[in-house]
Amino acid sequence: MTNAALVPSLPSAAPPVTTPIQWSDAIELIQPHVVRISTPGCSGTGFLISNGKNNDIAGIATAAHVVNHAHFWEEPIRIEHSGKSVVVRHHERAIFLDLNRDTAAVLFHRADLPLPADPLPLAPQGMFLKVANRVGWLGFPAIPAANLCFFAGNISAWVADQGAYLVDGVAINGVSGGPAFYLTGTAPPVVVIGVVSAYMPNRATGEVLPGLSVVRDVAQFHDLAPTFASLDQARDAAPVAQPPPPQPESQRPGETPVRRTS
Repeated sequence: MTNAALVPSLPSAAPPVTTPIQWSDAIELIQPHVVRISTPGCSGTGFLISNGKNNDIAGIATAAHVVNHAHFWEEPIRIEHSGKSVVVRHHERAIFLDLNRDTAAVLFHRADLPLPADPLPLAPQGMFLKVANRVGWLGFPAIPAANLCFFAGNISAWVADQGAYLVDGVAINGVSGGPAFYLTGTAPPVVVIGVVSAYMPNRATGEVLPGLSVVRDVAQFHDLAPTFASLDQARDAAPVAQPPPPQPESQRPGETPVRRTS
């Protein structure tokens, strides 16, 4: 089996799926892996990337800007799933940040959060989707009583040096850190290709027009696939927290505004 949408193609191992799934089917598969993330100054989305087999350490992927400020200032981070939540304090977590790509992984004791036993499959390292493929993403918009919402769009470009897709779809506050995924038409039927990072509105006419969403690839998370024996071991391996980069409210004339979606 090969997947013509990915470059290079996926290895030929899994048998084809006789009936390709629909977006609604994909949402049912992915939703149990998605969490809401809240800090004293921010809210966003995350999704399961690892689950300890011999311990209760879970790994959640999100956008770096969702958790970086709270991590640097040693503030608590609340993770919610299926009506339950856990408050993760500074000494109770290990956070791996890639500020250049705006991705992060939070490792913590999952307590009684009803997370699935196995994480979703990630796009293989070195693989990326071709332009014009359709992708979907999930997230918790920062609006009153918002449930998990679905968005979709076509890939407009792949920016290799930034590890980023530009997608012609909307991403609003609170959706940052949500999983972007692709329907393979084979097994596994759904593959996570990235993390929602930002939205670039079109202001060429002086008005806010539809723009492009930025989705960062999952390269960072493959390195975290091995399960740490303990949270202390993970904390020892995690990098030292860095000050959050400044987020200007406005840009100089001629600059493209980039809005973080959290």
